[in-house]
Amino acid sequence: MPPAKSPSLSPNLSPRLLAALVLVISLALIGGAFFFEYGLGLMPCELCLKQRIPYYVAMPLALAMALLPDRPGSFAALRGVGFGALVVIFLIGAGLGIYHSGVEWHFWAGPADCTGPLGANAGINDFLKSLQTTRVVRCDEAAWRFLGLSLAGWNVIASLGLSLLAGLGLARSGAGRAKTAAAA
Repeated sequence: MPPAKSPSLSPNLSPRLLAALVLVISLALIGGAFFFEYGLGLMPCELCLKQRIPYYVAMPLALAMALLPDRPGSFAALRGVGFGALVVIFLIGAGLGIYHSGVEWHFWAGPADCTGPLGANAGINDFLKSLQTTRVVRCDEAAWRFLGLSLAGWNVIASLGLSLLAGLGLARSGAGRAKTAAAA
């Protein structure tokens, strides 16, 4: 009698499907950021904009990973590198979110960029006019909170979840199976 298999949490999630999930979730999160910005008028601060960069980097990579065939062996190393890169990208995103959350909770000081852009002015009148029209978006004040977390805090959770999803893709990519098969 063969040994009983332990139930898997996600038995049908192929590497391609996992990459597609990373892509779709990333698109939804960036879409949500744009909704808060353009739909609700919550202007992002400098740190908010920097937290979007990992998603902008990850989306084309996840698309490429979703388009790779699921054949074991031929693309295993490439898939492994891609999913490994996604793990690192989203861990960096989580780190940016932790940093921004700490700035919002006043655990540490934020960057000087969060004081608002006041470009070079020709004279005092131009300077006063720019002061009246410049809207300063501060990094140390959360524009919105849900369940006690700001958008930066929710970004930490989303980034860590996407990193775990990419890690599952790495485990399923075939790179580990190819090494195991070669060792057997």
